[in-house]
Amino acid sequence: TDYTLATLPPEDPAVYDMICEADTVGVFQVESRAQMQVLPRMRPRCFNDLIITISLIRPGPLQGDMVHPYLRRRLGEEPVSYLHPLLQPALEETLGVILFQEQVLKVARDLAGFTPGQGELLRRALGRKDAAEAVQTFEADFVSGAKGRGVGEATAQLVFAKLLSFGSYAFAKSHAASFAVLVYQSAWLRHYHPVPFYVALLNNQPMGFYSPAVIVNDAKRSGIQVLPLDINRSAATCQPEGDGFR
Repeated sequence: TDYTLATLPPEDPAVYDMICEADTVGVFQVESRAQMQVLPRMRPRCFNDLIITISLIRPGPLQGDMVHPYLRRRLGEEPVSYLHPLLQPALEETLGVILFQEQVLKVARDLAGFTPGQGELLRRALGRKDAAEAVQTFEADFVSGAKGRGVGEATAQLVFAKLLSFGSYAFAKSHAASFAVLVYQSAWLRHYHPVPFYVALLNNQPMGFYSPAVIVNDAKRSGIQVLPLDINRSAATCQPEGDGFR
């Protein structure tokens, strides 16, 4: 974490304001329409918020019905709750919902008494294409271990079902953190150096979610002058020119 934070420009409220407004065309990982819908509700204000934002819009949390409960809890629209008190240490940082792959290991350890090795095998099985079949060998041990810790069978089965739906695809927190660095660096460049930012995007197409026409229109919307082709002045690629680019 220290190394990750050391690679960031100083955290700047103005950059986070731009992200909260979903003004993120061209910004790595948070430019999709799904992210743009979440950002004004999530309102990330620090690096850890970016890690969570990135992790929310993944197939695992979406299929596990974890996105809206997290947002409602973050906004104070519903209380933070846990399917069992034993889950609080593993899920407290994410308001009682599972967002990171590492939490699968913690849930299996705390609720069912799995060893780290068993938890890792479960995590790998959850990520397989045939996950439902692959995890069958773990379900009985999970429920049995949970019952041995005083957890009701129905609760144990519900938690296991959550893990199964979650496991289709989710980020490890370390992976999300490395992506969050690029998110913030991209957003900082877009906010403070928009001309070279847009030039770089256009000169490295195809990439991201949007066509060059969308990127050009977004630059114009941001007040940047986009100069036309010119037989004498244009280069082979887009180039900064004055306060705009050609």
